[in-house]
Amino acid sequence: MKARKAALIVIDALGVGAQHDSAAYGDEGANTFLHVYEKAKPNLPNLTDLGLLDIIGKADPNGEDPLGCFGKLQEQGAGKDTTTGHWELAGLTLKEPFPTFPDGFPQELIDLFCQETGFDGVLGNVAASGTEIIERLGNEHLRTGRPIVYTSADSVFQIAAHEAIIPPTELWHICRIARRILTGKYAVGRVIARPFIGSPGSFERTGNRKDFSINPPSRTLLDVVHDAGLDCVGIGKIEDIFNHRGLTFSDHAAGNTACLDAIVNQLKKPRFHGLLMANLVDTDSKYGHRRDVEGYAKALEEIDARLPEIMRLLGDDGLLMITGDHGCDPTWKGTDHTREYTPILVYSLLVDECVDLGVRDSFADVSATILEALGLRNSLDGTSFWQDIAL
Repeated sequence: MKARKAALIVIDALGVGAQHDSAAYGDEGANTFLHVYEKAKPNLPNLTDLGLLDIIGKADPNGEDPLGCFGKLQEQGAGKDTTTGHWELAGLTLKEPFPTFPDGFPQELIDLFCQETGFDGVLGNVAASGTEIIERLGNEHLRTGRPIVYTSADSVFQIAAHEAIIPPTELWHICRIARRILTGKYAVGRVIARPFIGSPGSFERTGNRKDFSINPPSRTLLDVVHDAGLDCVGIGKIEDIFNHRGLTFSDHAAGNTACLDAIVNQLKKPRFHGLLMANLVDTDSKYGHRRDVEGYAKALEEIDARLPEIMRLLGDDGLLMITGDHGCDPTWKGTDHTREYTPILVYSLLVDECVDLGVRDSFADVSATILEALGLRNSLDGTSFWQDIAL
């Protein structure tokens, strides 16, 4: 029997242990979920029922076997960022990593950016934590009106601006200009608008963030579902990651609470038939990068509490998959993502219980499995495990 609808929930930065190649990224020993679980002891009865503790070698406190199928995904593509992780989950594996600029962007690029946008200069142009650089340069930004440009270990060109100086819609336009000129050797994965408000000493980033991704170079899971005439819904920053391609509807909800509400609202639609893909960003942006273990744990608890309703709404013919796109261990050094395996948790009344999926060769196995479950032809990357779990 095939599924009529599938919900793919990506808990941003939910890693479950350093990959075999993590030493090349300086991440040997990182384990986002294990370290959060050991230090903060979050209460996660539903994720535990699905097998999340089994993945990190922990026993269910109640001694029960998982109701879900569980395992780990190995990333084949190079890097440890949002775009490469999500694209591979959607069946598109990058052969070459996006360029990064740990020492800031070349002056010729900054000059071109200023020429195209009309600014007489920028502030920053360094690799930095977003909250730190806003506190450090926010006052000068208010005085000069110059945007704050910065990057990180990821392939990103980030532009921060106070909403009273550069309103969000204007900042988004500036980011579109940056996206247009960032090509060739400068073709970063994402240009990110980072609006903030407040005064020196109490600056705060707002929900008006917007990502401008490079266009996927070939078809993805979203394209296949869309072209088959099915619903293909994006929640949160999915529309940004895939540059709006392949979606029949998008709800750019900001923050986990709003995204979870949006997932529920979409699944309540009686004629929903196809794919819902959601990104829950708070574990990454609010807690992973800021090395907030307790906050990360509480975010997981919020997600966990909403799962029973989501599972109920998927009904007899629905499929739920929960995974991550990379790690961001809040106990680890620095503030960057970590190269880790991510979990794969599967629940459906159409599949067997307590199936250990082991370590899958690619994030793209998720896409292959969803397409087979929906009865769609697949020419993307990845190997389906649907036949291993379907009743």
